[in-house]
Amino acid sequence: MSDDAQMLEPSVSSPHWRGAVGWLPDGGWWRPWRLPPERADRAHAEPLLFPARMAAGVRAELRTDAARLTLPVLFDECESSWPLDVTVDGELHARVAVALGQQVLEIDLPAGEHDVVVWLPQMGRSAVGGLGVYGAQVLRPLAPRLRWTAYGSSITQCTAAAGPSETWPAIVSQRLGWDLTCLGFGGQCHLDPIAEHAIAQTPAEVISLCLGINIHGGATFSDRTFAPQVSGFVERVRGAHPQARLVVMTPIGSPPRETTPSAGGLSLVQMREAIGEVVGALNEHGAQIVLVDGLDIISVTEADRFEDKLHPGPDGYRLMGERLTATLGGLV
Repeated sequence: MSDDAQMLEPSVSSPHWRGAVGWLPDGGWWRPWRLPPERADRAHAEPLLFPARMAAGVRAELRTDAARLTLPVLFDECESSWPLDVTVDGELHARVAVALGQQVLEIDLPAGEHDVVVWLPQMGRSAVGGLGVYGAQVLRPLAPRLRWTAYGSSITQCTAAAGPSETWPAIVSQRLGWDLTCLGFGGQCHLDPIAEHAIAQTPAEVISLCLGINIHGGATFSDRTFAPQVSGFVERVRGAHPQARLVVMTPIGSPPRETTPSAGGLSLVQMREAIGEVVGALNEHGAQIVLVDGLDIISVTEADRFEDKLHPGPDGYRLMGERLTATLGGLV
């Protein structure tokens, strides 16, 4: 490594490494966590901790005139390679397949001073070393922005997006200039207390909660318990962030689930109604929550085109990004 390299080491206090709730050392590597690692033994939910160790939305950001970047990566707990994206001034500059195992990625940058973001894969487990920045006379963090926490399911983690910079939260954050923390957990959006703690401890000016689809699939709550659990979770999030813009979004369309009750006795139609009633009641008490109908983001007819009639593919996530940019951008 030449003498002109500057190293950006991962940490929660780093102005360059963004999107992780915590970082844990692992034999010379650093592993990002999207839930508080110090509370892992109190989660009592290993299926949730598994995607929490995936790096959806975790990235390195810098304003620089560097000629080249290097990043040591150890990639595991995945069946195949997965893309890492580098954007320059908000446009995709490089998409690199991260293979299983250990490697050092090298990315040449265009001449001049640019905003550069290195997006880690949203699937699998990524451990990284320091980001090497070569030939830079300018190296500083990106300008301060609104901080946004996005909580949800696989439809927020977006494993089927074309790359980590093309998940819908990444698209929204880039277009609106927001500082994203993505708490999307495939199959695991069940209003867990550890997720509530993560939202509470993460500074945010905007918070979005996409609720319902995993609770339907897992029959987590019944028609008796669903609304109270949603109400308590949302009210405590509001209490932790009394000044934040708070958005609650109901499930996007899914034809097989619209009128078919889960084992808990709830269809998506019923869940949307219950979530609407919860938000209405909380707003009667001054909560100032914005309700977004998931059917305005992906309708039942549009979802019918998805392979499993539930999860968007790359084009579906781009569409969600476009629509939610308009919807969430109207908050500020």
